[in-house]
Amino acid sequence: MRYIAIDLGSSFIKGAVLDLAAGAFGHVRRAPFPEPLAGLPARRYEADPRAVVAATRALLAELLEAAPDCAGLVLCSQMHSLVLADARGEPLSNVITWRDQRALDPHPRGGGSVFDALAREIGPDERQALGNELRPGLPLCALFWMAAHGALPDGATPAALPDFVLGQLCGAAVASEPTIAAAQGALDLRAGDWHRPLLGRLGLGGLRWPAIAAAGRPAGALTVGGRRLACYPAIGDQQCALLGAALAPGELSLNIATGSQVSLLRGELAAGDYQARPFFGGRWLNTITHIPAGRALDALVRLLTELPAAQGLAVPDPWGAIARAVAATEASDLEVDLAFFASALGDRGAIRNIHEGNLTVGHLFRAAFERMAATYADCARRLGPAGDWERLVFSGGLAQSLPALRDMIARRFGAEYRVCDAPEDTLQGLLAYALVCSGAEAP
Repeated sequence: MRYIAIDLGSSFIKGAVLDLAAGAFGHVRRAPFPEPLAGLPARRYEADPRAVVAATRALLAELLEAAPDCAGLVLCSQMHSLVLADARGEPLSNVITWRDQRALDPHPRGGGSVFDALAREIGPDERQALGNELRPGLPLCALFWMAAHGALPDGATPAALPDFVLGQLCGAAVASEPTIAAAQGALDLRAGDWHRPLLGRLGLGGLRWPAIAAAGRPAGALTVGGRRLACYPAIGDQQCALLGAALAPGELSLNIATGSQVSLLRGELAAGDYQARPFFGGRWLNTITHIPAGRALDALVRLLTELPAAQGLAVPDPWGAIARAVAATEASDLEVDLAFFASALGDRGAIRNIHEGNLTVGHLFRAAFERMAATYADCARRLGPAGDWERLVFSGGLAQSLPALRDMIARRFGAEYRVCDAPEDTLQGLLAYALVCSGAEAP
């Protein structure tokens, strides 16, 4: 049996054909995610929803040509995204993505920003019930901004991007699976339903909030060329990637790529100084996200290669040279704070304690790696103060490609580790999800 897998990412829409019998995937294809719309006010980050659907349809058609016998479609997506839809599922708004920061605009009635006003309305217990993830890029914040500006269509459905796309493919509204629903910032994790008392207080009670779906049960169907494909509820890309990494209880996940996250599975929902997100099989993912990683390191690489680039000179494989320089530098007293952009660690970084002897590539990146290791250890203590994990699990492109970074982290933790070497962790996770959806494996 074969399924189609699609990952609606921030930069690319990626797809593959899943061979469930072989436990493998192939025919991997990528299409660029539509460019953000130009000419928008400051802090807005929107895309054309019809363009996203068209790009997904095109990719799906290409994959079906390679596997016309496919029986189902599974999908994961960037989670914090929003499309307002009417009763027929047609878009009433653009796609408002997780990069949108309109909530930082001044509130029309004064008293600070829209986000400040929202934060004042949500009490500490409510914040924990919502997953303890209140920040300006959440769909809840965009909705509150619309309500404050009288721009919220009454009776509209606030659909997560993958749910909107899936609804367009199936021709009917679909329910929202908990890993996606929770990312809207309005799901009461304790009740498993939208936090309706709070939504009413925020002026969002007039919206038609979607039903909550169970993962693994069909959300709808798609007919292509006379063949019917069962379509399953979309799942969150973070949880999907960790499913692909086969994260198990007793393992601490370190997913390190453009950004990074530290995560720990728990059997019960518990409040703490971290985000709580639904996982699969009735479990919970305690996580800290938006930790600086590849994007911050790339800023250092751009600095070091700016002059040769300005002269039109190519710099082949700077990471190879960086790895060799780090290996040749046993220790450094240089200090590098990688919070060069808005993240879990703030929005201002620093390079400190510079002297003539440590202003080298080896010292710079060893200090950056050591700071990353220390940050992950601090985050892990927030997730599990008792240190109740047996092994580290590395995933993500940066963790896979930089053994020196892995070794520094492992030494900091004093723990063994394994590396998820799947080159496409979300596609690997969608393969595991499809096996559950097909009934081949238990949830």
